[in-house]
Amino acid sequence: MSRLHRARTRLRTLITGAILVPVLAGTTAVVSTGAAHAATPGGAPWVVSVGDSYISGEAGRWAGNTNDSSSEIDALGPAAYYDNAGHTAETIPRCHRSQSAEIYFGGGVNGLNLACSGAETATYTDSGNFKPGLDFYNSGGNQGQALMLQNFAATHKVTMVAVSIGGNDFNFSSIVTTCVEDFLTTPSWWPSYCSQDSSVTGNFSASNVATVTTHIAQALQHVHQAMANDGYADGDYTILVQNYPSPIPNSSGFRYSQSGFTRQSTGGCGFWNNDANWANGTALPTISGAVSNAVAQSGLGNVRKLDISSAFNGRRLCENTVGLLEEQGLNSWTNPGAVNQTEWVNQIRTVTTIGSSPYYIQESLHPDYWGQLALRSCARQAYNNGAVRSGSCTIAGTGLDGNGDPVMSLH
Repeated sequence: MSRLHRARTRLRTLITGAILVPVLAGTTAVVSTGAAHAATPGGAPWVVSVGDSYISGEAGRWAGNTNDSSSEIDALGPAAYYDNAGHTAETIPRCHRSQSAEIYFGGGVNGLNLACSGAETATYTDSGNFKPGLDFYNSGGNQGQALMLQNFAATHKVTMVAVSIGGNDFNFSSIVTTCVEDFLTTPSWWPSYCSQDSSVTGNFSASNVATVTTHIAQALQHVHQAMANDGYADGDYTILVQNYPSPIPNSSGFRYSQSGFTRQSTGGCGFWNNDANWANGTALPTISGAVSNAVAQSGLGNVRKLDISSAFNGRRLCENTVGLLEEQGLNSWTNPGAVNQTEWVNQIRTVTTIGSSPYYIQESLHPDYWGQLALRSCARQAYNNGAVRSGSCTIAGTGLDGNGDPVMSLH
């Protein structure tokens, strides 16, 4: 889909009062890299995240969902995305690098979050907001994430680079926008399905999947090149590549009927059953397959894979195993058991419900505070004290573990 078409889709969304979901993840602009360093830095280990909103920490301010006061789920407050040295502002506006992002392991391992909500494999600018890709872009003080990584790794001992990229190259934002618009603007007795819309299905054609797979592979090679430019050998660090979690259940798992508007007006999950099943059965597996195939296509030997596709199952948006705070008889995200009873995915916000609230539309359908901490547990277990390993991560119990994160298992 062309960027012009996506812009028209967003404009149509604003006019109709439907939704505009932010890009997960342009135009390519690569500059030459610097000279290699003779040796890697010493000191305490660092892990660095690069990529898009599913690793930057988008929506990490909110712990669960409610249609009552936002203060009931506000875990981090208005400074949640402030990532400059003084935590007074964002280094890059709207990158939404949350303080709850998964890269902050603790336990003597330092974390740096270079990811940006809206990032694609290549750098671009969206509505005036700079979106650094996994490249060596360098213009007007703006840099691509590969160049940022190179600059940082030159003076810090980076032992792992965690990567989430590719979802936005499949036009995730426009797909979700179309799905929810179809739910809100067509009746249940004559529904229009986004999964049958050529503007959506075209993103998953064999040719486009092949193109995006190549772009992801090139992005991983850029990460490797950035580290090589600093003198890192493959054995000095590991690239951990994660795929994407399922944010909504299949049709049988929704707690709201698809009849009427409750699924969106109350739950913030306006998908037709058929489209939800398609998202879980076709769209997400295709995206995850492209990520996996890109790892192989990259030819890199120091890559491990983190499968988080089922990490939120049982805690997904509108799933019948959890609920809004008020549906569970809770009045705060701090109530005992809230992590087990509430959702780990942020509601889909619409232009008609945002108003003057503190919510951002771009937070829609992203891991919330609990989801971010769950992914942190997954990434920490994959880091494995520096002996990075692959695995699939799923919920393994209730409550919080010794690190204060949801109980997860990497297997």
